[in-house]
Amino acid sequence: MTGAAAVRRAARTGGRGARHTVVADLGYGDAGKGTVVDALSADGGLSAVIRFNGGAQAAHNVVTGDGRHHTFSQFGSGSFHGVPTHLSRHVVADPLALAAEAEHLASAGVPDPFRLITVDGEALLATVWHRAANQERERRRGAGRHGSCGMGIGETMAYALANPDAPRVADTLSPAVLRRKLTAVRDRFADELGELGTPPLDDVVDVLTAFADTVSIVDGQSAVRRLLGSGPCVFEGAQGVLLDEWYGWHPYTTWSTTTFANAEELLAEAGHEACRLGVVRTYTTRHGAGPLVTEDAALTAALPDPHNGTGLWQGAFRAGHFDAVAHRYAVEVAGGVDGLAITHLDIPARLASRAGGPSLAICTSYADGWDRIIPGTRGDLAYQEELATRLAAASPGTLERPGHAGDFAAAISGLLGAPVALESHGPRAADKIRRA
Repeated sequence: MTGAAAVRRAARTGGRGARHTVVADLGYGDAGKGTVVDALSADGGLSAVIRFNGGAQAAHNVVTGDGRHHTFSQFGSGSFHGVPTHLSRHVVADPLALAAEAEHLASAGVPDPFRLITVDGEALLATVWHRAANQERERRRGAGRHGSCGMGIGETMAYALANPDAPRVADTLSPAVLRRKLTAVRDRFADELGELGTPPLDDVVDVLTAFADTVSIVDGQSAVRRLLGSGPCVFEGAQGVLLDEWYGWHPYTTWSTTTFANAEELLAEAGHEACRLGVVRTYTTRHGAGPLVTEDAALTAALPDPHNGTGLWQGAFRAGHFDAVAHRYAVEVAGGVDGLAITHLDIPARLASRAGGPSLAICTSYADGWDRIIPGTRGDLAYQEELATRLAAASPGTLERPGHAGDFAAAISGLLGAPVALESHGPRAADKIRRA
């Protein structure tokens, strides 16, 4: 999207009174969506943070000004500021994970976290059987693992596509309906994969009916319309566009639409629009298997992420130079962005201060002169798999080395064709600089 187009879009959205923002990651996830949403929430006045894809596998790390840390998975990353969260129908809800997250939030100083959350009754329900099936499939793949987080999100989505009676959040309000649907889940997975070592059905029913007594389960369309009408909202995405179920490098993708599409569907239903904010780091990372063209072992060693270590299911956290080719592709398949939030702008100077260590660069083309990844037709997974094969064999070509943080921000802005709206020089809200 050109700068002029972004200005026109901003004019349209600004004319509606309440100004909403959709935050999406333009990479493979972990670019800092949580810290961006936390910063947008710090000034006060937000009506809500609305989650619009993914589920409990999200890991959005926020550090408060006084040093408290929380990894947001289902709660919105504005919770430290008392901003309510709404889980839309596009989110896979995991009550067990939500309870654990609420407990940690309470210990970190958020009183009664469940009072801050509403859940669309149409949201799919992730269960212990989905999670166990996910992990069993990854074990069976051996060296060919896809890099799953092991939380059962993909299994929940796949099960719902094959079975119209898949359990949803509203089913927890009816123990009889819930029991019938959970029995079907348990038995179908047992028939396919064998016994999965999960808890007894009665125990799971008890836990999920207790969940229904604890959270506010709502009609999603009415809830979103009310929240958008009450004031500015931030839509918080999960994972990254390069992991999108249709546009990522198949099969190293997620069972989730990670572009702005789900959020814009919710906005359109309520008669609202929003600005699109794309998040990128000053270097490109990937947690788990799959192509990462600019991967550099020296950068991975020099830039350990305190909140992203090697996971049992997901695998290693990997780092590489900023991959402008891949991020331009993300902007294109996402339909353009109105602004960029660039995080980790403190890293170029930190690396430069270490004598003999690696320095950050920006990759503007691959070794064979390939400077644009051509999008395929949505749903053509064979084409996406071909891209994955080609990208796995690609290597960086042109590498540019900006001198300092300002040069990095300007270069990334120019390469992705969007203005810098927010700069992040550290993990706290006070480390952010608003530019637009």
